[in-house]
Amino acid sequence: MRKHLSQRQGMKPTILALDLEGTLISNAISQIPRPGLCRFLEDVRTRFDRLMIFTTVPEERFRTIATLLARDGSAPDWFASLQYINWSGKTKDLRLISPHLGQALLLDDYGPYVHPGQEHLWVKIPLFGSPYPAEDDGLSLAMERLLGCLNDGDELSIT
Repeated sequence: MRKHLSQRQGMKPTILALDLEGTLISNAISQIPRPGLCRFLEDVRTRFDRLMIFTTVPEERFRTIATLLARDGSAPDWFASLQYINWSGKTKDLRLISPHLGQALLLDDYGPYVHPGQEHLWVKIPLFGSPYPAEDDGLSLAMERLLGCLNDGDELSIT
């Protein structure tokens, strides 16, 4: 049985960890921004105290991509200065962000990166993959899921 937000000692998430490839952009090679990226980032910034990047893309490469996205107007200027989580291993352990499980959520398209036991903190987003449709609504769906989780205590990893 999946845990609900209400089962986490009443802690409201204040940190959102964002994956990059397949979630916010196509990939680190083509760097196609997901439709609605700038608006989504601005919206989540108002709902969380902190946003962080939690990706397999090396930090220097992330900063270059984020700067280009901001220069193009596809992302806010502050996007390139987000805190970057340095990690290794097979999964994204949210305890690298906060020792208090439940304080951070992970927005990611790839389930195998979710750390065991932290599935209830995963906000699943559909993969932004080829042919990268202009009508992709993955970020709108992610926002609906985030708002539902924050406001109603719904399950996070809705498929």
